[in-house]
Amino acid sequence: MDFNVKKLASDAGVFFTRAVQFTEEKLGQAEKTELDAHLENLIARGDCTKNWTEKIFRQTEVLLQPNPSARIEEFFYEKLDRKIPTRTTNGELLGQYMQDAAKDFGPGTPYGSTLITVGEYQKKLGGAEREFLQASAVSFLTPLRNFLEGDWRTISKERRLLENRRLDLDVCKARLKKAKLAEAKAAAAPDFQETRPRNYILSASASALWSEEVDKAEQELRVAQTEFDRQAEVTRLLLEGISSTHVNHLRCLHEFVEAQAAYYAQCHKHMQELQKELSRFPNAFAVNASTSGISAGPSPLSGGSIPGHPAASSSPLEPAPLKIEEVKPPATGTRKAKVLYDYDAADTSELSLLADELITVYTVPGMDPDWLIGERGNQKGKVPVTYLELLS
Repeated sequence: MDFNVKKLASDAGVFFTRAVQFTEEKLGQAEKTELDAHLENLIARGDCTKNWTEKIFRQTEVLLQPNPSARIEEFFYEKLDRKIPTRTTNGELLGQYMQDAAKDFGPGTPYGSTLITVGEYQKKLGGAEREFLQASAVSFLTPLRNFLEGDWRTISKERRLLENRRLDLDVCKARLKKAKLAEAKAAAAPDFQETRPRNYILSASASALWSEEVDKAEQELRVAQTEFDRQAEVTRLLLEGISSTHVNHLRCLHEFVEAQAAYYAQCHKHMQELQKELSRFPNAFAVNASTSGISAGPSPLSGGSIPGHPAASSSPLEPAPLKIEEVKPPATGTRKAKVLYDYDAADTSELSLLADELITVYTVPGMDPDWLIGERGNQKGKVPVTYLELLS
């Protein structure tokens, strides 16, 4: 117990001495030992690396997981050394909602079948996002975190120790300086009041005491200088390791970019496949127009026969079917269009299309707005607007 109390008192004395030295340096009342220029440059470079690495790490976390509550949850799991539970991505959740909605709307309806298809690809996008998040966490976030929580903490600890060694060295320098001034004053010739033998004895005794104090201060200074030099070398070696850290982070950055490129390429591929899937049903946009009209069943006024009256062949309100061979292009209003996807004609009134070809298109009065008349040489027929890019 006595040893612990003595050690506590000694540590408190050292801390107080360092605090006094630090305060006097800030007030310009004490000299400060400056580090060599190379070490100062290494320290500045280390601080710059730490600051920017921390900013990049935090912002990458926000990019990969925008939800702050989810980031906090993952942080606690990491600190507790527990496995982070698998979390459903937004794309996967959206896809599941679409497929569940399709069951209620009817998977056989155009809207329901489209929801099923889009939901399936949303799940694929969510799965690609999950793989990207996992790859980025392993290849990019983990190395940055290891540097901030491992290497940099070690460097910071050694730098604090170096600062303490510097303060101890400057305290020893100040103590030696004061001891030498006191020794010089004691060794000076006595004045007329110190001509008595007793004063000569006291003056000689004081000079000897200050001489011993100077020797003790010089010994402490040599020890402090040695410890300071040793700690400066340790700190320098650690800070020089920042260069290898940059090389490692450069490699991790390349891996992050490759994972990002693979993720976006996979998303682009899925979206192209989804567009092709949806383009197989161009008539789906006109379903409402065809199903919202009057029922096509026979009625007493149109298709049914009334006893004693001749049966009518068609309703007088029903428009005559469009005859493609009789359609003439207007004098003005024709446009060029680029075909986006291949299209196979459903009947003789439609025109088959090949992707990237150019055709002439125009419309005629009374025509469905989702369709145009397309001409390619001597061929003519209806073409869906969704397959075209109008150029002029």
